[in-house]
Amino acid sequence: MTEPLTILYQDEHLVAVHKPAGLLVHRSKLAGGVSEFLLQRLRNQLGQRVYPVHRLDRPTSGVMIFALDPVSAARLGETFTQRRVTKRYLAVVRGTGPEHEWLDYALREEDGSRPKAEMPPLEALTEIRRLDGVELPFQVDRYPASRYSLMDVRPLTGRRHQIRRHLSRRGYPIIGDAKHGKGNHNRFFAERLGCPRLLLAAVGLSFDHPAGEHGLALSCALDATMTALFQHFGWAGHLPVDSACRLDIAPPAAT
Repeated sequence: MTEPLTILYQDEHLVAVHKPAGLLVHRSKLAGGVSEFLLQRLRNQLGQRVYPVHRLDRPTSGVMIFALDPVSAARLGETFTQRRVTKRYLAVVRGTGPEHEWLDYALREEDGSRPKAEMPPLEALTEIRRLDGVELPFQVDRYPASRYSLMDVRPLTGRRHQIRRHLSRRGYPIIGDAKHGKGNHNRFFAERLGCPRLLLAAVGLSFDHPAGEHGLALSCALDATMTALFQHFGWAGHLPVDSACRLDIAPPAAT
């Protein structure tokens, strides 16, 4: 029997859940043969219709919100479209990442509608910050030891695979990224460290509530796989916890 989804927050307008890694949000023509989706599971669990207002890649885990009525869906959709949302991710990457940096490589869409080379480059901006690191006494690549970093990642735009592409372009691919990463490091984590998945998790989301009375800040704990890895690497102090916090909205400035 499938375990119930973890509900991080719920009221009459929206619900926030922890999306498991490997689970598609909804049906896609790019994933034929898949029979289980987050949208379906959540609808069945709540016994009511739910409306997705943003997306997470299939291999990414973490916090995701759904509206519970069409009006809230429209308001939340506008909030995401206008980038009035603060997103926070944790990523495990190869190498010793920079202490703090802004990545602004323009990205072409990867929606499969036409060749990527024909798509116009679009603005993309990601803030990254190194939180911790580890050096392992194993030769995975050409060096006798291997270094990895824990990165705090905050995308300001929402291009497809933005975080994965930006970090790879900068030279710090996310572990477990089959498309933009390094196969030998991915295999090492899968075979030696029990992590056969993309090590990217959406751990924070802050936005204006669709009712318009306050904001909401959500935090999402890591799944068992990433939690065990953080503990193994001595990164337990960076583990997020499940929480929901109401935020006051500043009144408009007087004119």
